[in-house]
Amino acid sequence: MVDKVSSPTLLEALSSDFLACKICLEQLHMPKTLPCLHTYCQDCLAQLDIGGQVRCPECRETVPVPPEGVAAFKTNFFVNGLLDLVKARAPGDIHSGKPTCALCPLVGGKSSGGPATARCLDCADDLCQACADGHRCSRQTHKHRVVDLVGYRAGWYDEEARERQASQCPQHPGEALCFLCQPCSQLLCKDCRLGPHLDHPCLPLAEAVRSRKPGLEELLAGVDSNLVELEATRVAEKEALVQLREQAASVGSQVEEAAERILKSLLAQKQEVLGQLRAHVEAAEEVTKERLTKIESQEQVAKAAAAFARRVLSLGLEAEILSLEGAITQRLRQLQDSPWMIPGSSHCALPKLELHPGLQDKNCHLLRLSFEEPKQSQKDNEKGGAGTQGGDEAQSQGEERTKTGKLGGAQALCKDRAPTPKEGKAQNLQEDDEVQIERVNRSNKKKKCKGRGKPISREPSPILRPNLEGSGPLPRPVFSWSFPTRMPGDKRSPRITGLCPYGPQEILVADEQNRVLKRFSLNGDYKGTVPVPEGCSPCSVAALQNAVAFSANAKLYLISPEGEVLWRRSLSLTQSSHAVAPMPCGDRVAVSVAGSVEVYKKEGNLATRFIPGGKASRGQRALVFLTTSPQGNFVGSDWQQNSVVFCDGLGQVIWEYKGPGLHGCQPGSVSVDKKGYIFLTLREVNKVVILDPKGSLLGDFLTAYHGLEKPRVTTMVDGKYLVVSLSNGTIHVFRVRFPDS
Repeated sequence: MVDKVSSPTLLEALSSDFLACKICLEQLHMPKTLPCLHTYCQDCLAQLDIGGQVRCPECRETVPVPPEGVAAFKTNFFVNGLLDLVKARAPGDIHSGKPTCALCPLVGGKSSGGPATARCLDCADDLCQACADGHRCSRQTHKHRVVDLVGYRAGWYDEEARERQASQCPQHPGEALCFLCQPCSQLLCKDCRLGPHLDHPCLPLAEAVRSRKPGLEELLAGVDSNLVELEATRVAEKEALVQLREQAASVGSQVEEAAERILKSLLAQKQEVLGQLRAHVEAAEEVTKERLTKIESQEQVAKAAAAFARRVLSLGLEAEILSLEGAITQRLRQLQDSPWMIPGSSHCALPKLELHPGLQDKNCHLLRLSFEEPKQSQKDNEKGGAGTQGGDEAQSQGEERTKTGKLGGAQALCKDRAPTPKEGKAQNLQEDDEVQIERVNRSNKKKKCKGRGKPISREPSPILRPNLEGSGPLPRPVFSWSFPTRMPGDKRSPRITGLCPYGPQEILVADEQNRVLKRFSLNGDYKGTVPVPEGCSPCSVAALQNAVAFSANAKLYLISPEGEVLWRRSLSLTQSSHAVAPMPCGDRVAVSVAGSVEVYKKEGNLATRFIPGGKASRGQRALVFLTTSPQGNFVGSDWQQNSVVFCDGLGQVIWEYKGPGLHGCQPGSVSVDKKGYIFLTLREVNKVVILDPKGSLLGDFLTAYHGLEKPRVTTMVDGKYLVVSLSNGTIHVFRVRFPDS
């Protein structure tokens, strides 16, 4: 008896959803098997019949419907037998809920049988004690196996019941299938055997199974071998995808670093050229001013002498003119013979800008990508055999492409062409680029004139991406997993509106479109659902201690993991969606309501309510996304102020970010890691940016290089895994790795 209790029953050995239809999600009724070996209810398949074809909801294989309709698909007798076991465990009497004897109404003429205590495995009937004793003594039934009903319902006799259970003929009710027609490959009962199949060679079922089972086992072994190869291929494909995304993230960082270095170099050259231009103009102005002073002095002397001579000639008497003739003649002759031109050139050298030819060449790319095949592992080399000469040549060509594809300046990336005469000087500039940069740095250090720029370093920044406001190294995303959230039975494409951690290495996904809360592990394994009340479309979700809180239809719900509604609260109708976030203590939940934050205890009582910034901010906030930090502070995306607001539990705003790092976008979903860094989603530009705990924007954490396409909501799991959902229902998981970790 102990051994029977400890061993698993037949039904327990099967998965819990094996007897459920993947279309209606109910217990299978009249199960029909498609050629792809997936089983559904006959009525459900009839609904999928479109133009004489049925598309399997699980494997998406298109199957033609027989001319007789979906009823002509093969009946799954295996599932039917298991369903019979399940039905046999149901109560016999609907009113009392207790099993009753099936023979008493037939023998004694009673309306209902007595309490059943035994079951006949051959007749599949529940029996009372008296009928069970008589069943064992009857000549026709004395060989039947009568067992204890309690043990039967506990599953102790499932395998024995299956052995004695006979499949019923669909054409002749009550007749067991016992033959196989070899030409027709059809199961027959005794009546069928005497009908159209009378002249056909037939075998008893046991003999037919013995003859055909080896062939099936051989095919199964072949499929198992293929499955091993498929598993290896799937793992390789996932590893290749991970490698691609990691490489893309690395190349993206290199692009940004290279662009930063190029910009710094360009700015340094700009400062040098502008400094040279200012120095030239200042020197020319000083020389010109000295010359103008001398010229103006000579001009005044000459004008004064000429004016005096004109007055004497026009107004003086003959005697006066003649008396001054000598002095006037001498002075005018002296002025006429004196050199009027000031020594030195009277023309200033005019500046002219010479651009690098690469900047004017449309075929020149300062940044360019090249692509190479990934290096093969040792196993791949063994499978592929020894490399041929052609393979070596391809490898050398790939290396050459890699060399030419490195990020650099115009010298390595411009297309080969002969220089024109106008480009002669530019070639020298290109060859002496590094020398010129060093000269710029030295000249910047020596310049002390007013208005000159500070020295600009050419060293690469230690951060992974441009650090706009903060300082220090940024954390690096490490791609971990990616998986879809659409499951069999979903009637629409998923629309993920909420994410939250749910147990160790697990997340809870709010699919508003399909009105369901789905459970997934971080590597994408589907764990089932958390039932929600009928008609609810969960929006935002948060996990508490042994409970789940979510917002839907302007209401806040708290339910148990089994779906029991513990309480619900009505929320303001002025807000289309309400963000929900768990408190670090795990026994309270916060929800955004019309610009304010309400915190509810697990028992359903309102603990506190506040407006970020106090009453002065009433009507000026709209927190569309909300989360909490490990210290119990609140972080929200305010769409009315177009900012990210950080406040304490009393509503006092600690900081608020409205900087240019938002790119003019409305701030999206926010998540906080264990160190207090804030990850902000910018859906319009396909980015997740990072802010430090003090509210300074550090830079980009995720971009389109990491596979982001319209990111929707995020959550942080275990303080180190950032989970990002996309608009198409896909979920990406990244590990947040700091340089010091």
